[in-house]
Amino acid sequence: MNTLLLAVALCIAITMTVVQTAPAKYTTKYDNVNIDDILNNDRLVASYFKCLMETGKCTPEGEEIKRWLPEAIENKCENCSEKQKIGSEKIIKFLIEKKNDMWKQLEQKYDPQGLYKQRYSEEAKKLNLDV
Repeated sequence: MNTLLLAVALCIAITMTVVQTAPAKYTTKYDNVNIDDILNNDRLVASYFKCLMETGKCTPEGEEIKRWLPEAIENKCENCSEKQKIGSEKIIKFLIEKKNDMWKQLEQKYDPQGLYKQRYSEEAKKLNLDV
């Protein structure tokens, strides 16, 4: 399920997570950002989406996210904190259920061959996602 990893990456973007250089872990600096506030703000969701799709401007955090998104997808967010993983699941579910058009475009951009979607289909089932 590329959905899980894409959402992980999107979660990282939404929580404005930046990668530290020393230990290969994503910073927890933004783990207390209220994801619900962001998901309930269409303008913010659209802004992050445009950044990830390279159709709009990115904040510095958004640029970092774009840079690390492929790694987060590839390694199943192994460098994410537990809060980031939980947030990612919430974001995936939100995008699939409420912003499916955006989700499909993100899938097409970041997993055009469906490799990650296939790899993470079990996680999708656990989240009750129809992917």
